[in-house]
Amino acid sequence: VEEEEASPPEEEQSSLDSFRSRMEQRLEAARFRYINERLYSTTSGEAKRMFQQDPRAFWVYHKGYTAQVQRWPANPVDAIIAYIKKKPVSLVVADFGCGDGKIARSVKNKVHSFDLAATSELVTVCDMANVPLADGSVDIAVFCLSLMGTNLVDFLTEACRVLKTGGVLKIAEVASRFDNVRDFTSTLTRLGFKLTSKDTENSHFYSFEFVKTENAPKNRKKLELQLKPCVYKRR
Repeated sequence: VEEEEASPPEEEQSSLDSFRSRMEQRLEAARFRYINERLYSTTSGEAKRMFQQDPRAFWVYHKGYTAQVQRWPANPVDAIIAYIKKKPVSLVVADFGCGDGKIARSVKNKVHSFDLAATSELVTVCDMANVPLADGSVDIAVFCLSLMGTNLVDFLTEACRVLKTGGVLKIAEVASRFDNVRDFTSTLTRLGFKLTSKDTENSHFYSFEFVKTENAPKNRKKLELQLKPCVYKRR
């Protein structure tokens, strides 16, 4: 009669489970950092293809990003939500790089939520440089921690296209990504926007508000816009 293989003692099993869990967390964290690096070093079209080919990659990124957000003293999306809530509910909003669609879930306005992959039915999957909206159909365009990739001028040109003249562009980004704020705002001016307010005193995030004054120029080859990647350290 074969003897049944003895199970490891309960304490030993618990230790093994704990070790396995730690290893899985480390692997997931490493994958998050790799995906994050890719998003900053490729075009939005390439990033969209990456998530189409590997849908789980977006969930790994989203989970890792959410964990990072929870460590921050504040989330700039909350300030943008508060801003929209003070405006008429008739205003239409476009949220470029919406993540989990928090803005759409928090306000009564019509919100078009766009991202490279969908975390809910509220999100329309698309390239931020080519969103399915008509020209001049939006009152407020938002980029909250979503200016990632090597074709930022394309994103902002698309925001200009869908905004009505006089429409508002709200941008919030990690402060450490900016080498020269003046260069950043100058490029936006050349894309058809006028800076109306900015907050660069916050140690974590910079925020900007622009108004669309004209359509973006057809020839944008000479326009460059780069922000430093946001690199998350190993923990």
